[in-house]
Amino acid sequence: MLKISNNVEISAWEIELSAIRAQGAGGQNVNKVSSAIHLKFDINRSALPEFYKQRLLALNDSRITKEGVIIIKAQSHRTQEMNKEEALERLKTLILSATKIEKARRATKPTRSSQRKRVESKVKRGQTKNLRGKIKF
Repeated sequence: MLKISNNVEISAWEIELSAIRAQGAGGQNVNKVSSAIHLKFDINRSALPEFYKQRLLALNDSRITKEGVIIIKAQSHRTQEMNKEEALERLKTLILSATKIEKARRATKPTRSSQRKRVESKVKRGQTKNLRGKIKF
């Protein structure tokens, strides 16, 4: 069971974990041991609240397929247990990031003094550059 918040939990039957062989260099042991974890989580079949499902499906994330399945591959650790914990933690952070509502940005105008200072600094910089030019006799 994966606890997302105080009142939202994901049951163990909703998460499909499978052990696979890790990619990349790792010596003789990497070819024999299946230490990487492949996590699959079907958003549509899950018991998540509708708000969570809609926000997750609206995310533009490469880990979410068109069918609404989240696929996470964890292979950075040497043990299967550590990779399993990492995959579950990544799933939790993905769900939490989808439900976080950003504060709307309001456009503001710069103050008159900041506009004046900006123009004055541009004029001063232009004068400095102008003094670097060739001297005409």
